[in-house]
Parts: sequence; structure tokens; C-alpha cells
Amino acid sequence: MAGILKEIWTGEMIKAFREPKENKGWYDRIRSFDQYVDNDVIHFTELGGDPDVLVNNTTYPLGIQTLADTDKPVSLDKFDTTATPVTDDELHAISYDKMASVLERHKEAIEAKVLEKAIHAIAPDQNSADTPVVKAESSMFQPQDILTLKRQFDAWKVPREGRILVLSPDHVNDLLASNQSAMFKEQYNINQTEGRVARLYGFDIYEFGSTPYYTKTALKEVDLTTEINADTHRQASVAFYAGRMMKANGSVQFYASEADKDPLYHRNLVNFRKWGICLPLNSAKCRMAIINND
Repeated sequence: MAGILKEIWTGEMIKAFREPKENKGWYDRIRSFDQYVDNDVIHFTELGGDPDVLVNNTTYPLGIQTLADTDKPVSLDKFDTTATPVTDDELHAISYDKMASVLERHKEAIEAKVLEKAIHAIAPDQNSADTPVVKAESSMFQPQDILTLKRQFDAWKVPREGRILVLSPDHVNDLLASNQSAMFKEQYNINQTEGRVARLYGFDIYEFGSTPYYTKTALKEVDLTTEINADTHRQASVAFYAGRMMKANGSVQFYASEADKDPLYHRNLVNFRKWGICLPLNSAKCRMAIINND
């Protein structure tokens, strides 16, 4: 355990967030802004409006109008895992690489939390004209509910390439059980590499178990820390246009204390910290959510 190979494990963690996996195909469709991250802060330029346009102007000299762009720094989210002890006794007694197993679980736990927070950030906060949260036509999700999403995206003139629909598991099951969704059944899980289950009505469709919940009456997104109530909350599927979303990965830090520096317990302690963020670049007219109507 000398040095606990910190550089190797840090590199492995970074690599995990660069490689596509089945459960995050929708996340991989979002444009990466990693190159703009500086000290775990990403800088956006907030444009200061457009110039006035003069029609049939007869007055000279023309006026001067300053367009004052401003820097808008956004700090990345910080994801920490709790420390895991691995004692020298364990390492001596077991036949498998316990440390590698522990570190792999830390990577997977952070990735799951990053994806969960990302889909919550992409989803509308609550129902509004520019960020609709709608109810399905019935208590079961049906193909016509995807048409509802398509009609709204068409009305917004959202480009056809890059329309993403992330279905909750219940909505996937509803579609598979429906007599109207033979096309969906045929294409289900057709692309294992990207995790895409189908392309239907103009949407590239993915399945993800941690899509957000909404209150059944107010159609307001339930916070990640809120305990879900089956009577008042409904899990949603989320539709968005990938071209108006962003993600950025910052630094990764591997923390470790070695057993030979712990005379009381003879244990190694390890955990990770990762910085990253996923947000809409434009929050209006590019994202929706839909819940069952029951």
C-alpha cells in the first residue's frame, strides 16, 4: 500500500467520466465544457444585448451604442464520498483485491450522484409556459404522450437533431405493456453502447431510474433530499434539447491515509472528491417533464 497509488486511482476516476456507459447515454449527448473550467469554476460570457437597427435612417452621424458583455463565473458542484476503512487484517485475509473493489464502488457512487443531480438540473423546476410539466392522458404512459412532447417541441421550433427523452422505468414498462407500442417493443434496448432504447417521434429515448419526482397537484419538482410520498409525488420522464445543455468536469482528488500511520486501528481510509456540473445554457423553451395522470 506504499503511496496507495494515488495518481493511478485519480486517473482511473477521471477516465470513468470520459467513457460512455449504458446508464448515461443521455448524459453523453450533452456538450462538454471541460476546457473552460479553471480552478473548478467555469466562466460564461453574458451578452449585453443586441444593437438597435435603424430603418430608413436620415440622421447622421449614426449613434454609438455600447454592448457591455460581462463575465459570469459559475462554481462547479462538489461531490464527496464518505471515507471507507480497509484494515490490514482484511487485506491479509481475503483472496480478492479489496482496495480495488472499494475504490470502484466510490467511483460508481459519485457517478450515480452526478447523473442524478444532472437530470434534476435539466428538468423544469415547476410548471410554467416556458418549462411545462404536463400530465399524461391517463394513468399509464402511452405513445400519444410522447406526441404531446413532440407537439410542444415543434411549436418551440426546437431542432429535430438533439431531442432527448429520458424515460422513468415505470414509463418504459407502461410502453412495453401497451398494445399501441409495437415499434417501441421492437427497438427496446437496441443500442447497448449508447444506452439508447429507441428513437420514436423524433426523440432519442433513454431509460434512467433516477429521474425527478413532482408533486401531483402543484407540478413542482421534489428536492433531492425530500422523502418521496407515493400518495402525493409522481416520477417524471424528462424531455430536453441537448444543444441547450452543458456539462463540465473539474478536478478529482483521491484522499487516503495509510494503515502504517494508524497505530490504533491499523486501517487505511480512502475517499474521493470530484467537481462537476450540468445545467441548461438556456432554461426556456427547451425542456419539459411529464407525469402519469392518476
